[in-house]
Amino acid sequence: MQPVLASLTSATSSADNSWVAPLERFFDGGAKILDDAAGYLFLYLLAWLLVLGGLYFTVRTGFVQLRLFPYMVRAITSSRDSKEGGISSFQAFAVGLASRVGTGNIVGVAIAITMGGPGAVFWMWIVALVGMATGFIEATLAQLYKVTHPDGTFRGGPAYYIQRGLGSKPAARVFAVVITFVFGFAYEATQANTIAATMKKTFSIEPWMTAVALVVITTPIIFKGIKSVAVVSEWLVPIMTVVYALIAVAILVLHFGAIPGAILSIFEGAFGINAAFAGVAGGFTAALLHGTRRGLFSNEAGEGSVPNIAATATVAHPVQQGFVQSLGVFVDTIVVCTVTALIVLLSGVYDSVAAKAAPEAADAANTLTSASVTNVLGGWAQYLMAVIIFVFAYSSLLGNYTYAQVNMDYLQGKQHKHYALRAMIIVATAVGSLSTLTFVWNLSDLVMGAMTVINMVSILALGSWAFGALRDWEAQRRAVEAGEKDEIRFIATDNPYLPGTLPGDVWTVDGAAHAAITERRAALEEASGS
Repeated sequence: MQPVLASLTSATSSADNSWVAPLERFFDGGAKILDDAAGYLFLYLLAWLLVLGGLYFTVRTGFVQLRLFPYMVRAITSSRDSKEGGISSFQAFAVGLASRVGTGNIVGVAIAITMGGPGAVFWMWIVALVGMATGFIEATLAQLYKVTHPDGTFRGGPAYYIQRGLGSKPAARVFAVVITFVFGFAYEATQANTIAATMKKTFSIEPWMTAVALVVITTPIIFKGIKSVAVVSEWLVPIMTVVYALIAVAILVLHFGAIPGAILSIFEGAFGINAAFAGVAGGFTAALLHGTRRGLFSNEAGEGSVPNIAATATVAHPVQQGFVQSLGVFVDTIVVCTVTALIVLLSGVYDSVAAKAAPEAADAANTLTSASVTNVLGGWAQYLMAVIIFVFAYSSLLGNYTYAQVNMDYLQGKQHKHYALRAMIIVATAVGSLSTLTFVWNLSDLVMGAMTVINMVSILALGSWAFGALRDWEAQRRAVEAGEKDEIRFIATDNPYLPGTLPGDVWTVDGAAHAAITERRAALEEASGS
């Protein structure tokens, strides 16, 4: 088969003759500047902040991601029910996974391998493994500092715990503005760009047609609000994941004997041992840089995004949602991204020499995973992959709106309808469809990196609150197992494990958190009785 970068690039050459060519040239002009800025930010600051911060959280929680992994699984399987008017722990997990499991798992992995070699996957693993502890901390903090919302749900996230925990409203507002742009425009444009490229490659549908279609189907869901997004994500994400998993299993079985060699290439490339897998920039630096960037985009641990939806869940203890979101990091990167990487490396389509020789063809990574699946399973698979990529990207597009709305609630007030935000998201889907891959991904990397720096510094400063909540949960778990208590309930008032007095009354004995639990149980009992 022709080297992937040559074959895939030829499929898009006809775009030069279309009316969108001036737009492509316009977006290409800023892509290099954005790439350089994001590269410096990740290589010299963010990569180390994520890894070292994650290691700190791992040690302080006693390796929570390993030690309490069974409880993470249990937290998901036991939270499927939901009370009317609220969002369950499972729904919050589904929306969070909808944002995580998307283009970062298909296109993002392909970009990482194309630009950084197979070794980039190793650094995606590292970011995810330590990121499980980071994800646990930020989701737990989101629950601790959440507030009530007039529609019966909760709101929370970095903006809330920065203001209420650190006492810095200016810093909280800066974060809220940045994340609103990231999830209200940059990420939406990235998802739309992937959908448009896939439709063009597979069905020869012009990007402007995809833009119109996305606007038509997205507008009614977005304008119905956060509950509508949660309901759609709840059934869309599991279906999406299962179908992709079946395809992956088929490919891995067909190439079972080659898996050890592919994994070995990942470790060799991670430290620049094998020059054949050095990637565009070469060796360790390329693998570290692109693995970290794509890993963060994919699993979002430490980014400050998932805490926004984690705070909306109705749970009896903040740690429960910490478990749920930590498991989300594992599913996203250790499972889904690894499978995608193996598909690319085993298919025979990826050519490291071509990737190194043609860095200008990075846009070809947009369809590398799809081409890999098609090369193994046959031509029919390109259509199935197009559907899967659409679902991955579109579920992320919907999940992203949730984060933007939560922060607009913080900036403008709980009663505000945020019509401007919703309109911006619709515009972003259109603009992203017509943009180039390099522009939308580099823009996302830069603003995502800035957002992550603010959040990581904040959760490092507030970590003792999450550590205390974990000690409280473990003490109650031991009491329940000993028959001394009936259930685990978090009460913040006079809690000996917390470093001080938690602001607000959500977690008091008769606070909103426990009132919501009581309402849910009453609704479930009434439903079962009828």
